[in-house]
Amino acid sequence: MEMKVTREVVLDLLPLYLSGDASPATRALVERYLETDPELAARARLPLAEGLGRSSAPPPPPELALRSLRRTRRRLALQRWLFGFAISFTAVGLSLRIRSAPGAPPAVRLEILEHPRGLGVCLAIAALLWIAYWAIGRRVRLGQP
Repeated sequence: MEMKVTREVVLDLLPLYLSGDASPATRALVERYLETDPELAARARLPLAEGLGRSSAPPPPPELALRSLRRTRRRLALQRWLFGFAISFTAVGLSLRIRSAPGAPPAVRLEILEHPRGLGVCLAIAALLWIAYWAIGRRVRLGQP
């Protein structure tokens, strides 16, 4: 059973075809259809349509790519430092005191209950560091300047 290819399907495949990323079977399908539709074939050969192809776009200047790479490396290094400090301040803020006496079960207590002001500041700093860590990671993932 032969399936009829519609113009809409070919229009969907056209960017893939023009960029050179289509499989051989897809290329053959699009070329067969373009033989039957001269208007679409002419549109596909327009310079604008050829500009859709990835290979026809000029590559970015090397200095732009290098600047982007350096900026990303700096952000990742800063993110590593933020992670280390955030872990440290979190650990100090949530430190425990363990007391043991012979014949008695060990008593475990959060130190922040004994020293709320000093360790509360540590946890506040840790929260700020975690927020900065998350924000920089998000900017790196999204590729924002």
